[in-house]
Amino acid sequence: QVQLVESGGGLVQAGGSLRLSCAASGSIFSINDMGWYRQAPGKQRDLVARIFSGGGTIVADSVKGRFTISRGNAKNTVSLQMNSLKPEDTAVYYCKAVRGGNTYWGQGTQVTVSS
Repeated sequence: QVQLVESGGGLVQAGGSLRLSCAASGSIFSINDMGWYRQAPGKQRDLVARIFSGGGTIVADSVKGRFTISRGNAKNTVSLQMNSLKPEDTAVYYCKAVRGGNTYWGQGTQVTVSS
């Protein structure tokens, strides 16, 4: 089992920045990749960014150039630096980890961007 705990959400004005962090615990050995997804009210959960064990990343077009994903040296943490935030970035942000054939989710953290 892998447990994920997110932190760093909050309320920010448009154009501002936030940094989300996610820490994995439990059976963290061989976590293949970690990532961030978001879900706005009434919408599906969408990929924001993923980072793989080899360091490669996938970043959604809607946030490319504004958001940066990174993993800690211990490989059990993942962060999302969010700059130039827009009201449409408002959502609950979820951390995800993939280990073997299993997917794990955090509880989510609210990000609200006011105009």
